[in-house]
Amino acid sequence: MSGRRRLDWLGLTPEPERELPAAVAALRASSHRPPPDPARSAELTAVERRRVERLVLRGSRHTWLRYLAEVTALVTAVAARPEQGDRAAALLAAEVVLDHHRMLIGLPGPGYGRTARDRTALESAVRTLRTTPRKGSSR
Repeated sequence: MSGRRRLDWLGLTPEPERELPAAVAALRASSHRPPPDPARSAELTAVERRRVERLVLRGSRHTWLRYLAEVTALVTAVAARPEQGDRAAALLAAEVVLDHHRMLIGLPGPGYGRTARDRTALESAVRTLRTTPRKGSSR
């Protein structure tokens, strides 16, 4: 091993670092009943922000993609159960991760191929989240 870390994955786009912490915190919170109060939601967002920061500063492409796969699982769970979860947060997270995964085609290495299943799942989730009305909602 050369001791040099490949950092090209960090330059793809800043949106995951900026937008995912709040969306992922909302997804995690919406999977629990009762939903957390606003102070707890802010705390969960801060925790998620620190996690993303740690991944970006000390992680690797592998650990970053593993985190995004976890986000994909949260998104697809909401898309599969339209009556549960924070659909707006799921749609935002899905679009951010999907854009990130599509950009991997421009980087060397196996990232683009490795995320093929997640891209397919996210594309389906985005279609579902955009078109399926929320059940039991007046909106």
